[in-house]
Parts: sequence; structure tokens; C-alpha cells
Amino acid sequence: MRLIVMGQQAFGKDVLARLLDTGTDEVVAVYCEPDRDGKPVDPIKELALEKGLPVHQPANFDDPETLAVLAGHKADLMIMAFVNIFVPEAARDTPAMGSICFHPSLLPLHRGPSAVNWPIIMGATKSGYSWFYPSDGLDEGDSLLQWECEIGPDDTVIDLYFKKIYPHAVDSVLTVCDLYRSGNPPRIVPDEALATYERRCNRNHSRIEWHRPVKQVYDLIRGTNPAPGAWTTLDGAEVDIFDCALVAGDGISGRVREITNDGVAVQCVGGRILIKRVRPKGGAKMPAADWAGAAGLATGATLGT
Repeated sequence: MRLIVMGQQAFGKDVLARLLDTGTDEVVAVYCEPDRDGKPVDPIKELALEKGLPVHQPANFDDPETLAVLAGHKADLMIMAFVNIFVPEAARDTPAMGSICFHPSLLPLHRGPSAVNWPIIMGATKSGYSWFYPSDGLDEGDSLLQWECEIGPDDTVIDLYFKKIYPHAVDSVLTVCDLYRSGNPPRIVPDEALATYERRCNRNHSRIEWHRPVKQVYDLIRGTNPAPGAWTTLDGAEVDIFDCALVAGDGISGRVREITNDGVAVQCVGGRILIKRVRPKGGAKMPAADWAGAAGLATGATLGT
């Protein structure tokens, strides 16, 4: 088959590399976002140029000339791997067999741009990814295939995405092509009663409220580690919270209960969070014990102030 690969960053690059390494199908063009001033060249663009592939970076697909160039590649299928820009129907349907798009959740759950963060934050025990037939709705449409994995009780975004979803999803692009090549690719119709949509997870969502149940606080921290990073304050100064553990204990929520070489234990409802790694505002990541010493933190201090 003649393929167009549309994507960005490491995932887009690795999907492209997987297709090129296999060599079963011909990649006739690569599409990615426009270059940004002061930002490095996108990895997928670098690989495409290295391999001598045509690269296109339209700001949108509303221009007739852009659509004409797309059609000129006479592609059978467009593979959309990690795409942030809106691709209208006229562009999606240009290849003979249309387009297929990747999303890192079990659709219709967690439609939206932070689909790896929110399942962890919400305390879910499973996630996965979907390759779906894109429509004009955000992450809507039937799925071609889905893959499910466990969210471990201590998994962070790095564990769920980079160690579980990412490597399996890169390899799955070959299955995607095989399903199209069979001539009758399946359609998994979503149950819209189960559909959820969450906005982009940012620092407005990742501030720690220490008076909440300890499991909720722990899920927020691991679901925003490493980005956007959970955070709290000490005497008005922000500090980002990263690696943590659940530990037993009781007391007044928000109070520092213990400071050891292992970290800083902070009370929540029903238990404590042992903070192991932090980043003071304007500083670098460091062990929580080192931060506590530098900040003059003492047992009994209150975080979130």
C-alpha cells in the first residue's frame, strides 16, 4: 500500500521508522506541524528528510492547493500518529481507503488531549489505546482495533505511557496496515453512553489539596508525574511534587508529620504521602529531604499555605 504518515514528536517518528524498517508498504509522504521559531526540528521531520521522503507542513488543510498536493501522492491510506491539528473530512478522505488515527485511551473513554493523565488521576485500573476512524468530532468515530493494559497501583504517566502503551502502539501500526490490506477492516462501534471527554490537564488541575483522601492525592500526583507536575506551596512559594509513596499514619491534613532521608511525610485524610522528589520554583529536581533542609522545613509545618 501507498501510505501517508502524519504525526509529530517521538511517537510519530517511531511509527514512521517501524513502517520504513518493515518495508512492506511504501511511505509516499510525511506530514507534520509547521516549524516553530526557537524550537528544535520535529523528530519525524528529521527522519523523513534523512530518508529522502517528501515533507509537508501545512498550517491547516482548508487551502485547495494543500488538498491538491495531498491528492497528488495517490495514497491508499493516511496514518495519523499523534496529531494535534484538525484534519477535515476533505483531507481525511483523500487517500483511497481514508485515514486512521491513534489515541492513547480505550475510546470512547477519555476523549481529549490528556488521555494518559486522567485515567490515573481518576483511579482507573486499566487503560490502553485505540486506532480509530476519525470524524469531525474530537476523538470520535468507530475503532479499528483496541489494546488494553493494567494501570498498576503505583504507575505514573511514564509507567503507563512510555513503558506500556507506547512500545505496543508503535508495533501495532503493522497490524493496522494488515487489517486494511485484508480488504475488510473491522469497526468497533463505541457505546456513547460510556463516552467521556476531559480537557487538557494543566496546573489548574494539579494543585494538591491535602485535606482530601490520601488515595485521591496519590492518584493526582502520579497522574501528573512528570507533566504537568503536581504542586503545593510552603509559605506561598510553589514546589512541584513528583515521586511519592503511600504510607500509614494519622493527624491533621496538610501537616508535615516526619522528615527523614527517605523524604517528607505529609498527612492527608486516611494516610500520608511520603514525598521523595520535588522541584522548587525556579530550581532543579532534587530529593525531598534535601529540599526540606534547604527550605528549613520542620515537622508540624503546613503545606498548601
